[in-house]
Amino acid sequence: MIVKTLPPSSRPIQEDNRNGTNSRGELDVIDVLPEDGTPSLVVRSPRLLAAQQVRPTAEPETLYDPVSIAAHYQNRPLQVIRRIFAVLGPTLSFAFGLWSDSKRGIVVKNDRRRATQLRVLLTQLGPAYIKIGQALSTRPDLVPPVYLEELTKLQDQLPPFPNELAYQFIKEELGAPPEEVYAELSAQPIAAASLGQVYKGKLKTGEEVAVKVQRPDLRERITIDLYILRNLAAWVQKKVKRVRSDLVGILDELGDRIFEEMDYIHEGENAERFFELYGHIQDVYVPKIYWEYTNRRVLTMEWINGTKLTQTEEISAQGINARYLIEVGVQCSLRQLLEHGFFHADPHPGNLLATPDGKLAYLDFGMMSEIKPPQRYGLIEAIVHVVNRDFEGLAKDYVKLDFLSPETDLTPIIPAFARVFADAQGASVAELNIKSITDELSALMYEYPFRVPPYYALIIRSLVTLEGIAIYIDPNFKVLSEAYPYVSKRLLTDPAPQLRASLQDLLFKDGRFRWNRLENLLKNARNSQDYDFNLVLNQGIEFLSSERGAFIRDKLVDESVNGLDALGKNVLHNFTYLLRERVGLTAVNETPAATVEQQQTLEHIKRILGILRETRGFDPVQLAPQISQLLVNSDVQRLGQQIATRFTQKAVARLIRQLLAS
Repeated sequence: MIVKTLPPSSRPIQEDNRNGTNSRGELDVIDVLPEDGTPSLVVRSPRLLAAQQVRPTAEPETLYDPVSIAAHYQNRPLQVIRRIFAVLGPTLSFAFGLWSDSKRGIVVKNDRRRATQLRVLLTQLGPAYIKIGQALSTRPDLVPPVYLEELTKLQDQLPPFPNELAYQFIKEELGAPPEEVYAELSAQPIAAASLGQVYKGKLKTGEEVAVKVQRPDLRERITIDLYILRNLAAWVQKKVKRVRSDLVGILDELGDRIFEEMDYIHEGENAERFFELYGHIQDVYVPKIYWEYTNRRVLTMEWINGTKLTQTEEISAQGINARYLIEVGVQCSLRQLLEHGFFHADPHPGNLLATPDGKLAYLDFGMMSEIKPPQRYGLIEAIVHVVNRDFEGLAKDYVKLDFLSPETDLTPIIPAFARVFADAQGASVAELNIKSITDELSALMYEYPFRVPPYYALIIRSLVTLEGIAIYIDPNFKVLSEAYPYVSKRLLTDPAPQLRASLQDLLFKDGRFRWNRLENLLKNARNSQDYDFNLVLNQGIEFLSSERGAFIRDKLVDESVNGLDALGKNVLHNFTYLLRERVGLTAVNETPAATVEQQQTLEHIKRILGILRETRGFDPVQLAPQISQLLVNSDVQRLGQQIATRFTQKAVARLIRQLLAS
């Protein structure tokens, strides 16, 4: 029986809702009679294949199972020992060569011969070590240029495996030889990476496609390395008391992702989910998956003509701004990490292309991961606390993010954070970037009882990789300057209780309203692409009128009354001054003006009004009908009544004091 997988969604997405049913709630499975007369099924979603048990669902090799892997290799000690020596031998030989060169006065970091040897070594050691080299290839702040150039070849210029094997896999996975499946297929692979190689092809319907075929014996080569590294991690975790992080958990998280990456059906599902979540972002492009020609070891996707982001001269020659595309990538990553939690864990230059029409195309959705909502909100709060130098709040964030246990004494950790993040906001990536902050935190984690949760490793991999590309394109790229507008927008518009509580903590200290913080938020938020004045106005009123906004509402009413009081004092002061000095009515006592503190509040309010006038969506022509609608809004009327009542009470109290005093 031949099974074909058809697209779970098409552009635009219509029927399939990714849960195995169509719009009528029925299973979307169709009987087909092929030429050989054997009945087969066409299923619209890979998930449906699993649900219907059309394709095997209990294959142990499709999921990472460290217990089964351990049981397998515990009975094969000689194979494990051979692999250990196979890795240690050439690695120690290379390290000795570097040491020998340095003793002879050779500048190792400029030695292209050694750089080539390192690339060849990592290639020979296998996929797990190739991925290490790929990660290093994005760090120009860590790796010398000569080595960087060689390691970059690990992204898509590895030695290919024979076409005969690739064609055999295509036939096994798709049920027909390549010449029957594709109208055209390149004679040789146009790229070869750690897990597979890619051919350029054309479907019989005319679409150009990229055909990715998995490397042979891939699973066995990766599992033995994961087994050895996991045992090493367990030994270190047990013997080295200062290591408090869950090294085994971190390695298992990586193992889960690598095994998922080896299943091309899973990768196709990831690509479609990525498109659904982020395909609407301006200048982000996600290629289409052709499910009819995709299975576990063969993936057929839309061909993308593009240039690597690190090829800045070629991009500039096309009239494309590479720095802008990095900004697009950062904004997309922020939404991945902080909004939906589904993120691309391997955004190296081979997977990020500048298209001829100036868009950022994402490729290779094998290594994806997810962050749960509490961790997403914790990361947003941490960014806010870093920018606003609230290191006590930052220490509490690390407890929420599971880096510190709840019973940890934070007293000595708070000043340590202050030393690490003291200059974070104004520093460029080249001076104080994610990598340097991570290094500083590593020192803290050694000194204080920190632990690294497993989910954190892939987040850092993703951010550090993207940041490495940013450094390559623009050494002065400011990470927090790019991230904070989005974070500010989320704080002002996201109704989540965690972020509302964070907003309250940000705006109030010791019961006093911090106008400068609100100014900073509004000023940064207006630079966010999807921030709109009307959105903030409507959501702000809805929040302030709700029970959740009671604390902020009461404080804002007090501040509004103080502002009106200060304004009234200034008007009365100017009027009495005019009567005494200009008209000559000396019998009139000159009333005092607003205090310095009240005057500062008025200045803050003026500046905030100025910021709002410059915000996207603010239109004086449309403001009058908006105000009319707001005035009949019961929530707004309630707020107005509160302000009027408080102001009247304050005015009456002042009048009584003056009468009693006289």
